[in-house]
Amino acid sequence: MNTRMSLSTALLLTVPPVLWAGNAVVGRVVHEWIPPMTLNLLRWAIALVVLLPLAGSILRPGSGLWTAWRRFALVGLLGVGLYNSLQYLALQSSTPINVTLVASSMPVWMLLIGATFFGSAIRPKQVIGAVLSIAGVLLLLSRGEWRQLMTMQLVPGDLFMIAATISWSFYSWLLMHPKEPEAIRGYWAAFLLAQIVYGVMWSSMFAAGEWMIGNPHIVWSWPLVAALLFIALGPAVIAYRCWGAGVERAGPTVAGFFSNMTPLFAALMSSTFLGEMPHLYHVGAFALIVGGIVFSGGR
Repeated sequence: MNTRMSLSTALLLTVPPVLWAGNAVVGRVVHEWIPPMTLNLLRWAIALVVLLPLAGSILRPGSGLWTAWRRFALVGLLGVGLYNSLQYLALQSSTPINVTLVASSMPVWMLLIGATFFGSAIRPKQVIGAVLSIAGVLLLLSRGEWRQLMTMQLVPGDLFMIAATISWSFYSWLLMHPKEPEAIRGYWAAFLLAQIVYGVMWSSMFAAGEWMIGNPHIVWSWPLVAALLFIALGPAVIAYRCWGAGVERAGPTVAGFFSNMTPLFAALMSSTFLGEMPHLYHVGAFALIVGGIVFSGGR
């Protein structure tokens, strides 16, 4: 594994936070129009249809998709079935700022899970990088006033986001320990489609449970359709493709620091939509987050 950061690797790992910031914004906008588990199911069902023309051959018997079903069922559960379902569920009861704050613990979970379950050594630079990166997120979320952090309170949605973050950390580490057939692993569309096939199965079960135990409803509209298309094509297909390639190059720990750019991009998007000018704390947060990335990615 090469942990030196090249420009192309940095670009690969920057695309997902941009798209995931949009995903968080859209998930909050549509949370009253569609239940969270159903939203996740429809998102990945659309992504599956999009990828079929590119890699539909893996659905044939003997392709490796079915013989390696345990592997794909696991990564499909962690990366497709659980992570975004839990994130959308978190946005039902928690504020975006709290969800973002909880998600900023990603580098810490990457370090701990890598060391505990995958035998990855924790380097001092990675610890310092994690501190810098999280400090940048806290500066962003507090809008430059640290006292605001003391007024935050955890709600059930924040606990769902902790579970989502842990799920994504395990998923990212599993990408670094390939056990699937090379014919699938070697082609990004086939590898992603294999995960989505099983992920949609998990998501279907979660959505079925949602409709059985509750009283959900869907408010169909063109904005909802547009939202579904965006989260299926951008935060799903494109972001997962870039994340997988970036993790293979830089490793899960270094990649985890890039996830902390998500709240920064979310803040910038909010500023754009609301017509607000960026503030000095945006600059400071960006410097700390990028500093953490650069520091952790060095040798």
